[in-house]
Amino acid sequence: MNKVNHWHDSDEFWLAFAPFMFDEDRLAGTPGEIDKILALLNIDDEASILDMGCGPGRHSLELARRGYTVTGIDRTLPYLEVARQKAAEAGLDIEFHHGDMRKYERPNHFDVALSLFTSFGYFEAAGENRQALSNIYHSLRTGGKFILQFMGKEVLARIFVERNWVEKDGAFHLQERSVSNNWSWIQNRWILLKDGETREYETGHWLYSAFEITEMLLEVGFSTVNIYGNLDGDDYDIKAQQLVAVAQKA
Repeated sequence: MNKVNHWHDSDEFWLAFAPFMFDEDRLAGTPGEIDKILALLNIDDEASILDMGCGPGRHSLELARRGYTVTGIDRTLPYLEVARQKAAEAGLDIEFHHGDMRKYERPNHFDVALSLFTSFGYFEAAGENRQALSNIYHSLRTGGKFILQFMGKEVLARIFVERNWVEKDGAFHLQERSVSNNWSWIQNRWILLKDGETREYETGHWLYSAFEITEMLLEVGFSTVNIYGNLDGDDYDIKAQQLVAVAQKA
């Protein structure tokens, strides 16, 4: 079993599971996701956009193709290398920076900020997650908008399964889950079976309800927060597929 002090700081982890997290279907669906985000936020054509936790850059690249000024931030250097290479191949001018969302802040610089695909809530100290939101708030200009997408606590409680597995190209990804601390934390056991080898990782992150994330966003300074059940802007109700928070800076 491979262990690190903080699972999210392990490049080995992110590289091992990249084929499952960023498969062909997810990459092909990126333009459609951006269509929905642009419609939901009503973004100006000249907007400067921060993609926090950009990974290999799938959203950053699509936004840049549409003419937006984009800055992507991620802590995983191999992902950033992929993103930079794809941007260069496509002739796209995108700023990609190696950085930590707990520390990155560019005051009053961006019109829009994104945190998509459950790239928030990894830090065990609750104050560090709040700090990440505060940094995004201060990085936005007046009137700026922030969209945060993750699996809400209410949705997860409805669809929760303790174990499942996925096969891709002869490799198997097994997951085992448990919740703790009064449904505030989910602990995951991720196992990769590939080429006769087994790799195992323990991961975990905070679980937030719609009420909890709304309160946190308001506490760091956002003036309004709207909650949706998907990127289409549907209600956050018993049919919600995920939690999408859209916050605005007054």
